[in-house]
Amino acid sequence: MKNLRVIITAYGGPEVLKLIEEDLPEPRPGEVRLKILATGVAFADVLMRYGMYPHMPALPFSPGYDVVGVVDKLGAGVTNFTPGEVAAALTMIGGYSQHLCAPAAELVRVPDGLDPAEAVSLILNYVTAQQLIYRIAALQPEQSVLIHGAAGGVGTALLELGKLSGLRMYGTASRSKHELVTALGGIPIDYKTDDFVARVLQMTRGAGVDAAFDPVGGTNWWRSYKTLRTAGRESGGKLIGYGISSAIDRGKASKLRGAASFALIGLLGALPDGKTARWYSITTEKKKHPEWFPEDLAHLLRLLAEKKIHPYVAERLPLREAHRANELIEHAKVLGKIVLLPQE
Repeated sequence: MKNLRVIITAYGGPEVLKLIEEDLPEPRPGEVRLKILATGVAFADVLMRYGMYPHMPALPFSPGYDVVGVVDKLGAGVTNFTPGEVAAALTMIGGYSQHLCAPAAELVRVPDGLDPAEAVSLILNYVTAQQLIYRIAALQPEQSVLIHGAAGGVGTALLELGKLSGLRMYGTASRSKHELVTALGGIPIDYKTDDFVARVLQMTRGAGVDAAFDPVGGTNWWRSYKTLRTAGRESGGKLIGYGISSAIDRGKASKLRGAASFALIGLLGALPDGKTARWYSITTEKKKHPEWFPEDLAHLLRLLAEKKIHPYVAERLPLREAHRANELIEHAKVLGKIVLLPQE
């Protein structure tokens, strides 16, 4: 039996993704082999494809940040899983494949009966949203938040979890996506035609929001910073940057724009006005706080099993259409999450 996977052959646009066939990988001691049922497509994959993501292996390699799969084979010493169980993993790379070996200690068991495409939506997008709301911004019911990219994968997760938490939410999105933002409990703002800073300050009567979650970067971080509540009896608002989509412009990447974004958020974090600004990375937090990820993912899987959350899966595509999935996410042409189904 052979294994199909998609690799990045060179840095560039979606055309650099190639489907290859090779021997099945064999699990090393402490690993399990997963037969991948679903893998997510993330904007991080786009940055990897352009050579703009840190700590990547040498080319060629397979992208793919999150997977749900059936345990197919156990490596020596693995006792906490048995073949046939379904498990989830935050892989960062390698997910664009039919089979993948992963450390058993890094896997989280998936309850029976869940849709793999919905379950995989939780691993990167919903865990990111969960940690932004509760662990990083520490928001409380009735507090307010500005969510950029509100109709995207993380954006829809933030809206759904924020609604469960009783947050007041303002979400930027193009006008065609406003219906979804509203349905998920947010107040939509058209970032193409409206000045979102003026709109937020108008709707909050000049008070500003308690937090802003911004995956855009660049000057957008400065504008988001201006929507934050200033310090009074309580501390000021919090800007959390978690992406730099502004570094991609018309199918081209700029490392200079990415570097400038990080410099800006560093400067914002040093201003003496009571507001705070910081960068968030799920992989960094997973290393610093290894207990967070399995706790948060297990909690979200329970919410999914109880039908308290409903991940919005925009597209379900076969592995051979990975280039199309990348093109859709790079140009923000979809709502919610894009999922590849490697077994189809």
